Amino acid sequence: MANKMTHLNNDNTNSTAYDDILISIVSYVYEPIEFSELAWTRAKAALLDALGVAMEGIHSSAELNQLLGPVPPHSPIVEGGFKLPGTHYQLDLLKGAFDLGTSIRYLDHNDAFPGAEWGHPSDNIGAILPVTDILCRRPHTTTSSHPSPTMKDVLTALIKAYEIQGTLQIENAFNKIGLDHVILVKVASTAVVCWLLGLSRDQALAAVSHAWVDGHPLRVYRQAPNTGPRKGWAAGDAVQRAVHLALLAAVGQPGVKSALTAPKWGFYDVLFHSKQLSTPKPFGSWVVENVLFKVNTAEGHGLTAIEAALKLSKNMQRQGIVPELVERVRVRTHEAAMIIINKSGPLHNAADRDHDLRYMVAVVLLKGAQIDTKDYQDESAWATDPRVEELRRKITVVEEPQFTQDYHNIHIRSLTNAIQITLSDGTWLDEEVVEFPDGHVKSPNTLALVREKAVQNLGLKFNNDRVKEIIELVDSSTFDEVLVSDFIDLFTP
Repeated sequence: MANKMTHLNNDNTNSTAYDDILISIVSYVYEPIEFSELAWTRAKAALLDALGVAMEGIHSSAELNQLLGPVPPHSPIVEGGFKLPGTHYQLDLLKGAFDLGTSIRYLDHNDAFPGAEWGHPSDNIGAILPVTDILCRRPHTTTSSHPSPTMKDVLTALIKAYEIQGTLQIENAFNKIGLDHVILVKVASTAVVCWLLGLSRDQALAAVSHAWVDGHPLRVYRQAPNTGPRKGWAAGDAVQRAVHLALLAAVGQPGVKSALTAPKWGFYDVLFHSKQLSTPKPFGSWVVENVLFKVNTAEGHGLTAIEAALKLSKNMQRQGIVPELVERVRVRTHEAAMIIINKSGPLHNAADRDHDLRYMVAVVLLKGAQIDTKDYQDESAWATDPRVEELRRKITVVEEPQFTQDYHNIHIRSLTNAIQITLSDGTWLDEEVVEFPDGHVKSPNTLALVREKAVQNLGLKFNNDRVKEIIELVDSSTFDEVLVSDFIDLFTP
């Protein structure tokens, strides 16, 4: 959107009164940047992956489908509204953002980015696509200086939203003060939505300031004993709020210039233990270039654990060792896994199971194969199999300090898990250690696996010809020029 950006860069605003981090975020979003070829390639992969997992969720989760569609139900379609991929719904902007953000996130199968905070940058696509699709479908909202958005605009906003969220995750641990990471989805989405809507920089600063002022979700719904399905729609809630804040700024709502730094009343003093946000590197395209794709179905910190468990299971099968002979299982892991997926006691729902390291490992060992989406669901045989609970009780999870150091080392960024099994006769199997899972930037087959996953997921909703058409369009040299609405139309069943 070169025309739009040139127009906005000439705004005469009083931006310097805003907190520095707000200015940095908005300046990054509004200034043209030459991204690397790798960034564009991985941005396309991220877009396909996110839409694929949305189709997977809509296809396989009745619980998700209860959340989707117009309010009230059976309302007429919204003329010029957002066409929710995988459905026949055409929705208003806010409900469209909620529904797409929720669909991408619901099965915990979208990409992820580790740091002091853990989050899922593709959550932001839930804001980007509805806004750009509706701008295309309502011609009166565009002008010669603000043309209908193309897929290049989508990819540009995606790269920048990833970068804002991921950079703020590297050293800022919102989880340690009890806040949920979707605060960063809201901030990043608000910034890029303002740019997509053609708002001035000062309007964008106002909106982003309100994204920090908002009351922020507590992490309580991700942690035992309260883990529940809200973690599946938390991203939808965040992107819906981001769009709303941008719309409020568009009609002139002023910002809160010291939203972070105001003594006593600002974000830092009220919610951040009087510390300041850390940005250890300048904004660029590093996050999308290094984002972790979940080519297997597991909470990100457990990906290497299930790969290690699968190797051990294959080894046991070769030796004729049945899972019933397992006496103890020791898992060495990193601090983030200890906080997020280290559980004991009963598991109450799919959201509980897919965030339990012991459940993942136990199912893989008993199944003798990769765990997948349906294995976490209430109707899965594994959810009620007493052997799973028996094996979970035999699993010990401990932190390995070196794994934690390597996880936080910006030059390593490993997700190491190590598993050792002791048998009932006192013998043990050699420990399996996996540092980098499939889908990690250091795995050479990552992009091929992401493509394979996307094709499989898109095939749950569309025939082979349609899937081929989508893939070929994304791969084409003219994809950047495609109107967003034309792309979205391909996702109508």
